[in-house]
Amino acid sequence: MPKPPAVLLPGTGSDEVFVRSVFAGPLAAAEIALLAPEPPHGSRLAVGFLTMIDSVAERRECPLLVGGVSFGAHLAASWAVAHPDRCAGLLLALPAWSGEPAGAPASRAAQASADLIENEGLDATLRLSTAGVPQWLADELNRAWRRHGDGLAAGLRIAASYPAPTPAELAKLDVPVGIAACSDDPVHPAEVAHAWARALPRAAVRETTLTALGEDRESLGRAAVEAWLSVR
Repeated sequence: MPKPPAVLLPGTGSDEVFVRSVFAGPLAAAEIALLAPEPPHGSRLAVGFLTMIDSVAERRECPLLVGGVSFGAHLAASWAVAHPDRCAGLLLALPAWSGEPAGAPASRAAQASADLIENEGLDATLRLSTAGVPQWLADELNRAWRRHGDGLAAGLRIAASYPAPTPAELAKLDVPVGIAACSDDPVHPAEVAHAWARALPRAAVRETTLTALGEDRESLGRAAVEAWLSVR
């Protein structure tokens, strides 16, 4: 039976370039086509991505494999909750919270970055945000954040306040779900990934590290794809 195409969304402040670097290779190895849309501008980040998935689903004759990284994972799971009959499975990397953000580290970080951008400007925010982080992450933030331009702060605020699916909502999704977590990521705690897996009827978690991600972007995508294949 042919595998469905995968529509994968980036995290806030990120983009489809990073999604492709993480997932293109692992999905190709599994003979799955990747669709990675560009992020909508500013405050349309969430509604724009959800509308994009709707449009792809309407054009396809088979259910979709959906997913993403961080906020992209939240949005994909929310779409699946709303359209369970159109979802063939989920590929989720680094979910950051369940339900309301309630001060989750990723929410606080996105809000603080939005405040800095509006008060200090993008250049100063990037200098502060990249001080002391691994070079690969500093390079990625400089590349992707500048691409978002004047919509970056609004997008960060949308992500910071947007609810993820609750455990009760996840429990109704009877589709195979692969979840990737980084055991050394304080912003996306691995325990959140494991909590999602416990709530979902058919899910598995594979762990990697930020250190491995810095050396090999595909390490994160492989973890998610391998987890999904193990429960498919």
